[in-house]
Amino acid sequence: MNNPDKVTYFAATNARGVSVPFGIKQEDRSKHMYVIGKTGMGKSTMLENMAIQDIRNGEGLAFIDPHGASAERILDYIPPERVNDVVYFAPFDLEQPIAFNIMEDIGYDKRHLVVSGLMATFKKVWIDAWSARMEYILSNTLLALLEYPGSTLLDVNRMYTNKEYRKQVVDNLKDPLVKDFWMKEFTNYTDRYTQEATPAIQNKIGQFTNNPLIRNIIGQKTSSFDIRDMMDKQKILIVNLSKGLVGDTNMLLLGSMLTTHIFLAAMSRADSRISVGKDVPPFFFYVDEFQNFATESFSEILSEARKYKLDLIIAHQYVEQMQEEVRAAVFGNVGTTIAFRVGPFDAEVLETIFMPEFTKEDLVNLGFAHIYLSLMIDGVGSRPFSAITIPPIEPPPRIYMQEVIQASRTQFGRPRKEVEDAIAAVLAGAGIPKSSESPRAPRELRASRSGRENKANAREARSPYDRGDARETRAMPARAHDSFVNPRNPFAKEKHNMPEDAMKEHSAYGAHNVHGERNVSRTKKDNVGASLRDVIASVTNVSREDEQRRRMQNQSTLKQTLSDVLENAGGRAGAPVAEGDRGTGVANTRAAGASISGGVTAKRAVPSNTTPKKEPHKDELAPKPFEISERKLKDILNGRS
Repeated sequence: MNNPDKVTYFAATNARGVSVPFGIKQEDRSKHMYVIGKTGMGKSTMLENMAIQDIRNGEGLAFIDPHGASAERILDYIPPERVNDVVYFAPFDLEQPIAFNIMEDIGYDKRHLVVSGLMATFKKVWIDAWSARMEYILSNTLLALLEYPGSTLLDVNRMYTNKEYRKQVVDNLKDPLVKDFWMKEFTNYTDRYTQEATPAIQNKIGQFTNNPLIRNIIGQKTSSFDIRDMMDKQKILIVNLSKGLVGDTNMLLLGSMLTTHIFLAAMSRADSRISVGKDVPPFFFYVDEFQNFATESFSEILSEARKYKLDLIIAHQYVEQMQEEVRAAVFGNVGTTIAFRVGPFDAEVLETIFMPEFTKEDLVNLGFAHIYLSLMIDGVGSRPFSAITIPPIEPPPRIYMQEVIQASRTQFGRPRKEVEDAIAAVLAGAGIPKSSESPRAPRELRASRSGRENKANAREARSPYDRGDARETRAMPARAHDSFVNPRNPFAKEKHNMPEDAMKEHSAYGAHNVHGERNVSRTKKDNVGASLRDVIASVTNVSREDEQRRRMQNQSTLKQTLSDVLENAGGRAGAPVAEGDRGTGVANTRAAGASISGGVTAKRAVPSNTTPKKEPHKDELAPKPFEISERKLKDILNGRS
């Protein structure tokens, strides 16, 4: 099936009123295909037609669909002989979840790709609540877990809450820099530093792991399917990430992890004894709305994927959806560019590719299913020309969709109860306190203790590695997953919509519930304070009478002493003390006040990103594309050739 001259058809020329279907050779697809156009213009239909032909030709492919319609439609075209070749990854299938562990068996030289992909996804989700400190701690957490066998994303929070588990992971570390972080830096963090940084990470990771839909997928130690094996054996992976059923944020996380994992599997082909050449079959990777999953590492995927026979077909709606690095990688590495109708801004960018044949005015006025394209033909980019994409392929007489789904669930899924029991057994030793128990004393009791005494006791009771454990094993914030269940604000910022003062207080005291627990604590402190004042007042009333008696006795004693002194000095007994001599020393010893100096804290300006945009290159001219007759195309698309 590895035939470089095999053609995949997707459009027909319309020059001079004559419609001639054409396609792209398999060898030219290795340079990747980029499709752009407004919604409803026919992009998804074109991708479906190409994927259906690949399936009928026995090719291996992965199709990631964030909407769900294309994924379900492709299932209708699975032939009976390929029913068992399909992995249908549908996260919303709660009763028979498929396992996917991004942390499983990652080589040392590829761990940075997993970490960078996850970090980029987290930053995209929590763009307004991300910090360099969080990134630093979380990246070291992920790097440590990637070295520990059997770890999953559920273990991220265990690293902050379970001292025994953390010690096991750290003892297993071979990377000296990561080990140094956990042995020296993390254990020496101050209480306030840890209280501000660690709960924020726990909250964000908890938004994923607290959701059974995601937890039962990423919490299983062993993945249900092997991407590398699927590539080499030309299997089919269809991923249905329907936003309406999965959720926007979960779609981003799973799609990004799958994209990274597919690229890592392709890179592993370089380690194979089989040379990466004619003996290795190509694997076609379709990604609709790819900007959702395009992180900084996606640019590396585009530039390196061709070496490992991973051929990309990516589609989205407009240029500004891409980050600057990804945009440069797309226009710099893609061989075939196809444009449906686009907006004015995109037309200005694409005009540099399609001029002088087509202007930006032409690009914004294209009709439905009409395209302008620069096609890769025998390794050379063609001159831009116009075409019309072919209509949807007719469905087969019999559809095996249900058989495909059932076969996939049976082969790759596990019963929900079995999965949840296994995860619960692992998390049983997580060391996270129950909600009814607090690992720390109430704040009013902590305040009454001596700070020096507490520190001394802590130093005696803990080893250098264990120091700071009390602050790390506290309960998860009560609102850690509240934002997930709020339909109006599914993934809000960690601090929610609190007033500014409350947000500051929340940052200062870490993982306390600002809406309930802290108010209760204040009430308790007020009650304790009132009781103390009553006791002090009652004691004071008794003490005043004693004080008056002591003063009178002291005055009598003082007068007697002065009389004795004057008598001995030859003076008259009982002579009054001069008015000017009274209290001279006392008056002089009273300070008149002290001055303090203040300062102004200047806000540091954040420079804006002024990096100039890279202009896309213009492809070279080439001969006309491969063409066939409409009758021949119909026979091919309907499986009669």
